[in-house]
Amino acid sequence: MLTSVLLSVAAAFTPGQSPIEADLESALEQVEEQCRVLLKLKDIDLKKVGKVLRKEAKKAKTDQDEMVLLQHLVAALQDGHARVERSEALKELRWPEDESWFDSSRERGDSGLALCQVGKKIYVKAVAGAAEDVGIEAGSEVLKIDDSKPLDWLEERIATNRKIFSWSTDTQAFFWATHWGLAGRDNERMKLELKGPDRKKKKRTISYGDSSVRMAGPAVWPANLETTKDLAYGLLPEGWGYVRLRRCKDDLPEQMDQVLETIGAAPGIILDFRGNGGGGFDHDALLGRFVPKGTSLQFAKTIPSAGPAPYGGPVVVIVDGTVVSAGETASGMFKEEGRGYMIGESTTAGMSASKATLELPSGKFSLYVSVRSNKSRWQNGRGIEGIGVEPHEIVEFDPEDLAAGVDTQIRVAGERLAKMPKGKVPYKPIGE
Repeated sequence: MLTSVLLSVAAAFTPGQSPIEADLESALEQVEEQCRVLLKLKDIDLKKVGKVLRKEAKKAKTDQDEMVLLQHLVAALQDGHARVERSEALKELRWPEDESWFDSSRERGDSGLALCQVGKKIYVKAVAGAAEDVGIEAGSEVLKIDDSKPLDWLEERIATNRKIFSWSTDTQAFFWATHWGLAGRDNERMKLELKGPDRKKKKRTISYGDSSVRMAGPAVWPANLETTKDLAYGLLPEGWGYVRLRRCKDDLPEQMDQVLETIGAAPGIILDFRGNGGGGFDHDALLGRFVPKGTSLQFAKTIPSAGPAPYGGPVVVIVDGTVVSAGETASGMFKEEGRGYMIGESTTAGMSASKATLELPSGKFSLYVSVRSNKSRWQNGRGIEGIGVEPHEIVEFDPEDLAAGVDTQIRVAGERLAKMPKGKVPYKPIGE
């Protein structure tokens, strides 16, 4: 901490520098010191980044200019947690129009679409709102978006926004583009050419605007779920227990107690983390809810049983690139601690790390950045940040499932519960 302060002070008094340039130099020096391990992991050339940003800093004159400059630095760090924090005096400072993805006060209409990749093709994963209103069907192959091939369109959307968005991995960037990135200003439209489940080609135009948001999470929600604050749960027609975890707040273990009271007699449970936005909770306490009473889980570390009605049956976890931060550690521990089998459309987002705040000389802004990966012992010592948690099995969506209103991931999870792959999960469920 003292070193960081000294660096800031030194930068503040370099002759010939503007206050904005001094802030940038301090930021670069502190990032180099604090984020060294992650810079190496992500193969980021900070000297090259600094060379580009110094040119930008020479032209920067206003607080808004500096905010954008610092965001460009943050984006270059490939760090999903990183952000520019404003002083209290600048809380009302707004982003310029061309950076307006970052300004929540500006209206951006949702398309109602969620897309997925199957092989080298793009399909409609789910629809709602504006997309549903124009007759777009889940399971449709996307042939063109705004007259471009869909993968080209998605890659362009990612490339256009890389200067302002900080994504920890390419996977996180891709899932942003296929979910939250399918949005636009209210006066804009998205033109689509599709091949429907009936194999007939059709053209549709979505007008961005008020829409039922359909972003991350299950492609098809199971029916008749009950809810707690952060969990949706119930029994599937096949008899499996199902829990969708949308975030990981500190009372997550206690919420899981309520769930297990209802579905704890199921022969197997599916834990669906897709779209989990993270949070903070007691990891051992949650995992202990899946360790039979009076026993401990003893593979990677000792996890004692916890809660009034812990579950001892088989568990399958579902993830994808929309699972971030504590959602990655919550889902990942079932795999890494030997308790459950993990499937997913992809790895998780790779956005899970310890963070630090870097103060800058002007006092107008500070940077919140990741400094080291969480769970560094996982995945053969590679951790999570910049990598993501890798499932035991990658499972792509089946377009025919989507067209029929079936979530492929949930279907396959049930199949794995019925016959768990051998040699993947050290834990042996009760009764086996």
